[in-house]
Amino acid sequence: MSLDQLLPGQSARIVNISGIGNVRRRLLEMGIHSGDLVKMIKAAPFRDPLHISLPGGHLSIRRREAALISVEILPDESCE
Repeated sequence: MSLDQLLPGQSARIVNISGIGNVRRRLLEMGIHSGDLVKMIKAAPFRDPLHISLPGGHLSIRRREAALISVEILPDESCE
């Protein structure tokens, strides 16, 4: 499953970050790393961008970039 498929309130663990070159580097620089817990906060009214919670803060990310991030869903209480 990819990060863009999470519903608001769902928590997940990042498994893999796909993409090459600048896109992958940008995701890593934003603090998105394999093994981190992430929680979907909400999607903007037209479905883009997505607002997520990561260790250390909140982040808005484009849906097409979120599609490059593979996650495994966790129970809701895991990312509080």
